[in-house]
Amino acid sequence: MIGVCWKWVATDDDERWAGVSESDRAALEIALGIAAATADAVTVVTVGAKGAEAGLREACAAGATRAVRVDAPPGVESAAVAHALAGVLAGASWVVCGDASADRGSGAVPAFLAAELGAAQALGLVAVGPLEAGEVRATRRLDGGRRELLAVTSPAVLSVEGAAARLRRASLPAELAARRAPIDVVPGPRGPVDHPDAVQRYRPRPRVLAAPTGAALARVLHLTDAAGETSSVHELVTLDPADAADRILAALAEWGYVAATPR
Repeated sequence: MIGVCWKWVATDDDERWAGVSESDRAALEIALGIAAATADAVTVVTVGAKGAEAGLREACAAGATRAVRVDAPPGVESAAVAHALAGVLAGASWVVCGDASADRGSGAVPAFLAAELGAAQALGLVAVGPLEAGEVRATRRLDGGRRELLAVTSPAVLSVEGAAARLRRASLPAELAARRAPIDVVPGPRGPVDHPDAVQRYRPRPRVLAAPTGAALARVLHLTDAAGETSSVHELVTLDPADAADRILAALAEWGYVAATPR
């Protein structure tokens, strides 16, 4: 079996903006190419709610043999997603994933999945050649514009970029047949769910400035500060902690970042 991991991303339950990433589509095309050399079946798996079945039908139209949806709520942590995928893809000779999904794009699932399956992992692939003599020749992206050539043997998890391949266009009969294709549904994890970081870098609100007046040239000079009218002046002061806090608040109020607070 050759496995492909897809992630269906929906925004605010609006199907017009839902879909899978280009890297996931490239993963399916590469898996279909490997399957052609081995006469093996391609199983596409997604972890998500019922709406994700639309993406699975797209995969079936392109040539996937079997589609499986692991029923789970959105936002499940990457480690839990990989554990659920491993339950379906156990025994697969090759598993191909997109390197990043269309939402968070952490790229952590392929690594977790390789650990769950006890398989090798090749990540950041920009090109994957056909299967020859039991191995796949792949090109991996490195920092600084460099590339690394790999010879990968199964079992392995390949995570590919969107430019690695272009998914073939499905024929009309295949599209119609995919609408009736059976989709296996298996229970999945209920959590844990990822939460965005509660602590973020402070960013002051925009300053409130008076509208420029006068002739056009004077207004442009004022807006761009080309004449240096509002250039910053640095001041070094030494104060006790309480006085220093008051001085900072006074300066922020003077610059328009915060409202003046009488003491």
